[in-house]
Amino acid sequence: MKIYKVSNYHEMSKKAASILAAQIVADPKSTLGLATGSTPIGTYEFLCKWYQEGILDFSQIKTMNLDEYKGIKRENSQSYYHFMKEHLFDHVNIKEENTHIPDGECEDANTICREYEKLIQKGNGVDLQLLGIGRNGHIGFNEPAETFARECHCVTLAQSTIEANKRFFEKAEDVPRQAYTMGIGTIMKAEKILLLASGEDKAEALYQTICGPVTPKVPASILQFHKNVIVIADEAALSKVK
Repeated sequence: MKIYKVSNYHEMSKKAASILAAQIVADPKSTLGLATGSTPIGTYEFLCKWYQEGILDFSQIKTMNLDEYKGIKRENSQSYYHFMKEHLFDHVNIKEENTHIPDGECEDANTICREYEKLIQKGNGVDLQLLGIGRNGHIGFNEPAETFARECHCVTLAQSTIEANKRFFEKAEDVPRQAYTMGIGTIMKAEKILLLASGEDKAEALYQTICGPVTPKVPASILQFHKNVIVIADEAALSKVK
């Protein structure tokens, strides 16, 4: 595990974007695993900027998103489909058919999860997986549990995750209670993983991820076993790691 400490969110975003950009330049046909939420927004802003400056070409890039709320329409402003279009896809020359996000409108969890897992593996997996981390140590929507989930699955969101996400919705009751997510096993198959963390509220989760025991109670701790993980975090997020 390689750890980069940066001074603030801006520097974290720029460093992360530079690693993603290097992957795109080195292999223009890469498959990128992408994340949503507030953490990667700055990273996507840099990627869009560099595309507009003629530095990056997304025309052959494929993407696989980590997750999507269950029971949410694509047109909903809080869907991750909408998020990705707003923050990245609509601003670069990526082909829509090369972008993949679980279908939140599908109510058949077994079918959608099985098909999404097959889709990921059909393309020889993910070359570089971008991750954020939840306050409870979740990655994707893999919440603390008794075991590590291997493949794509439907998860019931922890109350702490619902609380963290309610700021994005008009009312707390509007936050979906379930989501489709890549499993821990799926994430661990990525060739390279890039984990981002910013802010003091992520400090305990990041400490447990890096320094604590590997346990499904802290899902991100499994990353200690991955062959190629890069952590980029600001001083506040790394405040408990000595």
